[in-house]
Amino acid sequence: MSVIFTSAQNDEDLRKVLELQRQNLYKNTPSEYQQDQGFTTVEHSFESIKKMNDALPQIIAKDGDLLVGYALVMPRTFGQLIPELVPMFDIISGLAYDEKPLSEQRYYVMGQICVAQSHRGQGIFDGLYAEHKRQLSGEFDLCVTEIAVRNTRSTRAHERVGFRTIHAHEDHIDLWNIVAWDWR
Repeated sequence: MSVIFTSAQNDEDLRKVLELQRQNLYKNTPSEYQQDQGFTTVEHSFESIKKMNDALPQIIAKDGDLLVGYALVMPRTFGQLIPELVPMFDIISGLAYDEKPLSEQRYYVMGQICVAQSHRGQGIFDGLYAEHKRQLSGEFDLCVTEIAVRNTRSTRAHERVGFRTIHAHEDHIDLWNIVAWDWR
């Protein structure tokens, strides 16, 4: 089968996103796996991901009926939806990009990206972001996200797609880079 990139169409798609997320959470994976394969940090509830999907399309990759990747979309108005992400949203809202405050620009936050281990190295990460751009570039100019510095696999992949670091900071969990992808 070939992989298709689309948006979540129903609750079943959203539940599959949450299952893939759980499989890759840092708290559910050994440190060796995290260093080699990457990890997800935040665990979303069904209610939060449903609200996100109602607001903007949640981008997914499917191989037949199998969900093999996702890249979540969060409008900046959702900064209070997930408590663990409030600090990131607060920092982002105070940043500038290209010498202009982000608050004056058309951006959204990519909430989390993950590719199933069985499908890594097959271009799915890049395909998910290409679908982001295809579906959202009419409404937004920038995609902004945050990556744990120790998640080197994710950092390299984001750089390959075109993201550039615009800010670095440390919190009680980790060291982070806030990165932006400019579609203009």
